[in-house]
Amino acid sequence: MKEKSNSKTFWNKEYKTPGIFNLSTEPAEDLLKFTRWLEREYGKGFLDQRSFVLDLGCGNGRNIIYLARTFGCKGAGYDISDEAIEQAKKASAGLHIQFTARMIEGKIDLEDESVDVVLDMMASHYLREKDRDIYLKEITRVLKPGGWLLLKSFLKEEDRHTERLLRDNPAGEDDAYIHPEHGTYEHVWAEEKMRAFYGEAFDIDKVERSGKHLMKGKAFKRRHFVAYLRKRY
Repeated sequence: MKEKSNSKTFWNKEYKTPGIFNLSTEPAEDLLKFTRWLEREYGKGFLDQRSFVLDLGCGNGRNIIYLARTFGCKGAGYDISDEAIEQAKKASAGLHIQFTARMIEGKIDLEDESVDVVLDMMASHYLREKDRDIYLKEITRVLKPGGWLLLKSFLKEEDRHTERLLRDNPAGEDDAYIHPEHGTYEHVWAEEKMRAFYGEAFDIDKVERSGKHLMKGKAFKRRHFVAYLRKRY
């Protein structure tokens, strides 16, 4: 519970007075790329006023608000930060989005096969192993057959920051550490393990890795990956 308390305190502070992160109100470029790809590959009818989107770790709501304003989507957003949820509610006035201040682990309060798209953009890496198993069952349950998961998370391969964090701050689980700055648990994915974990329920259409982010031979940014996963029929 201490980790979760630390995380909530940290993110409330960040959304009230940003210190470590640049918390934009504009939609993420990774989301824009996904919507363009989805339209190219599957047509413009996939995202419209009939679509329901679940945003896990929605922050100030910027991504799901963009989908609602651009395509008419309805949806729900969860975030641990009360401050972020208040900002999201103010920014989404008049839109059909329900924002809730809660952790993303545990049961999702939506009906079976009621969701067209799940956004998990730097959210589930805070979940410990047992909670990730529940999370996978829940997003699989609420997604419609053929529905999409847009996943962004930390990439383990060739990331010197990750090597240091795993070595110096182990969390007692594989590929996980306790972040020294804000005291929260974080998990990193090796791509092969990510494919095995999600591949039980999803077809993985695309995976993009960020660059190695080296400057003068030293790491200066974390590596990430973005994956487009479609629930099997």
